[in-house]
Amino acid sequence: MTLVDADPFAELRDLDVRTDAAALAAVLTDRSSTHAGEAIAVVRARSTGDVQALLAWADRTGTPVIARGGGSALTGASASARGAVVLDLSGLDRILEIRPVDGVVRVEPGVVLADLDAAAALHGLRYAPDPGSVRLATVGGSIATNAGGLHGAKYGVTRDAVLALDVVLADGRLIHVGRDTLKGVAGYDLVGLFTGSEGTLGVVVGATLRLLPAPAATATATAAFASADAAAEAVARIATTGARPAVLELLDAATLGAIDALDGTRLADGVGALLLVQTDGHGAEAELAAVIEALRTTAVRIEIAADAGEADRLIAVRRSALPAVEQHGPVLIEDVVVPISRLADAIRGIERIAAETGVPIFVFAHAGDGNLHPIVLALDRIRAERAAERIFALALDLGGTITGEHGVGSLKREWLAREVGPEVLALQQGIKALLDPRGILNPGRAL
Repeated sequence: MTLVDADPFAELRDLDVRTDAAALAAVLTDRSSTHAGEAIAVVRARSTGDVQALLAWADRTGTPVIARGGGSALTGASASARGAVVLDLSGLDRILEIRPVDGVVRVEPGVVLADLDAAAALHGLRYAPDPGSVRLATVGGSIATNAGGLHGAKYGVTRDAVLALDVVLADGRLIHVGRDTLKGVAGYDLVGLFTGSEGTLGVVVGATLRLLPAPAATATATAAFASADAAAEAVARIATTGARPAVLELLDAATLGAIDALDGTRLADGVGALLLVQTDGHGAEAELAAVIEALRTTAVRIEIAADAGEADRLIAVRRSALPAVEQHGPVLIEDVVVPISRLADAIRGIERIAAETGVPIFVFAHAGDGNLHPIVLALDRIRAERAAERIFALALDLGGTITGEHGVGSLKREWLAREVGPEVLALQQGIKALLDPRGILNPGRAL
């Protein structure tokens, strides 16, 4: 950007523009700890009009814009960049309308997911996507990455809950894509295009989301196994029972040990891995019984939660996995997916990578949909990155993908090219060029 005015932001005088050191430092990185350079300003949006004004200015001046919500991204996608303006959307945090009969809610992008779910609960409903960072992550960020979570195996990911979007394009135009009905197939699926685009195609300023009835009942259990691959093989058996647990999570011994160290529990005693299972709906008890029957042949211990309080405690244990691992030092928080039939192969492969590189790797997983989170301890950053690259290669070799819910960001761009191939990558770059011809939206991320 060429600065010809004593105040480069003179045209933005009606916006909340921050250039002080504290404001710039607060957006320097996201939860990935990636540093891509200091921004020139932070603009805190107070309305859709603010977003339009900023992007129209950025388009004229060629200034990069990084959209940011709660800053909980794990791939560097919401970290600032040198010469960019960070667009802080966290203040657009209104729940505009809940329509219980229709099962939809209209929200702004800064709404925190836990707050959305709590508001839906007042109507006997819930927002099904349930990322581990649910108390930090915002609607806009989860749409940007197509976030998944604990309920993914049964209820899908964010894209499955998004019905319509209000999007500000790179030149400041405001468009509405999708519809506020539960069904609709008129035209191309532009909602699906923007969802998961990591802020590179437009800035989401509003969303219509699907709500589901809160489950009539839940049933929860844990099953302990001698090894993580034994637990993974049990997940494959569950898949053939016809049961569809709402939650099916795997934690390996290293992760259990980290949770024990943080919480004072004894989850890892004599255990190689733990499966957390929760079924829901009117048939929750019968469905859990079918799951347990599939686990009995190899589980060393099965425990059924006696009440809702105990079930909530077990879910809280799973949510504490990442914070517990982070107590051991800096980490690379990875995210790969393999077919459920190859889950055990993936875990054995990750264990082999840890042994051969000498880099500690903690594994927990949304096992019900094959989504593994290998958390690589990065005391030696170079060795950790090499171990992570071997994990990405393993996932692709097993017929999987390099990311299931965190996105590509700035950390996996090379691997995206390997996964999709040159023809598909060129097609995606063409879509980017059509919607953002000057390349100002989150440059250097995703593609």
